[in-house]
Amino acid sequence: MKAEATVVLDGYTYFECPRWRDGRIWVSDFYSQQVLSAQEDGSDVRVEAEVPQQPSGLGWLPDGRLLIVSMRDHTILRREDDGSLVVHADLSSHVDANLNDMLVDSRGRAYVGNFGFDLMNLATPDTADLLRVDPDGSVHVVAKDLYFPNGMALTPDGELLVDETVGNRISVFAVHPDGSLGERRDWVKFAELPDMSDMTTALGQLVLAPDGCAIDTDGSLWVSDALGQRIVHVVPGKGVVDQLEFDTGVFACGFGGDDGRTLFVCAAPDFDEHKRKVETEGKLLAVRV
Repeated sequence: MKAEATVVLDGYTYFECPRWRDGRIWVSDFYSQQVLSAQEDGSDVRVEAEVPQQPSGLGWLPDGRLLIVSMRDHTILRREDDGSLVVHADLSSHVDANLNDMLVDSRGRAYVGNFGFDLMNLATPDTADLLRVDPDGSVHVVAKDLYFPNGMALTPDGELLVDETVGNRISVFAVHPDGSLGERRDWVKFAELPDMSDMTTALGQLVLAPDGCAIDTDGSLWVSDALGQRIVHVVPGKGVVDQLEFDTGVFACGFGGDDGRTLFVCAAPDFDEHKRKVETEGKLLAVRV
C-alpha cells in the first residue's frame, strides 16, 4: 500500500541508520559528515558529532557513550562524556571497502558490516566478513562470505538477523554467550544468489535488495528495499506479507516515537554517491505503523 509519510527532516545529503534514543531520533548524514538528532517532529536539530571520514552505523555502550561507524578510515569512534571523539576500534586490518551499518547489543558488543567491494564505482561484487567489536575495542571475525552485510536486528529469542543487500536474502545466526555466531541460515530467501560476474548483472537479478531494517515486537521485520522504493514487512516462515510504497528511494528504517510505533525512514532519489555528495535531496520521513 502507499505509505502515508510525513517529512521530519529535509535538505540533507543521504541519511542512514535511524535510531531512537532519549526521546529523540538520531541519524547519520553521509556527505555532510554529521550525526544529527532531533525531536520526533523534526524540531530542535542538534549536531551530535562531526565525522570527516563519513558516519554510518550508530549504537550505544551500556554506560551511554555513543559509538559511530567511520566508514572510510575503517574505524569505530566513541563519543566521550565531554563530547570528544576517540577511536574505539580500528578495523582496517580486516576490511578493504567501506564499513557500513552496525548493531550494538545490550552488552556493548558491536556487530559491523562492510561493502566488500567498491559499490559506488560498480566494481565486481565480492563477499565480506561480519565483524564483532567487543567493549574493550578488540575485533573478531564472526561470519564470512556474506554478500554485502548491511542492516541487522536481534530477534526476540536473541538470534542475529543480517540483511545481505546483493544476496537476495536475509541470514540468521545463533548468538553464543561469548558473542560468537553459529552457522549462517536463511531467514528468508527472496530469490537465488545473483550472477556475481559483474555488478550490473548482479543488480539486474536482485528481486529485493535488503538494506536497513527494523525489528517489530512480534519478531517480524520491516526491511528497506534499496532498489524498489518500498519497505517490505517480512514474517518468518511466510516471507513478504505487505509493503509500504514510496515515491523515492528508501534505504533504512527504525522504530521510535513516544509509543514506538513511528517508523522513521531514510529517503533519497538513489544511493549514487557521486550525485548525493553534491545534492541535498535526502529526507527523513515518518510513517505510523
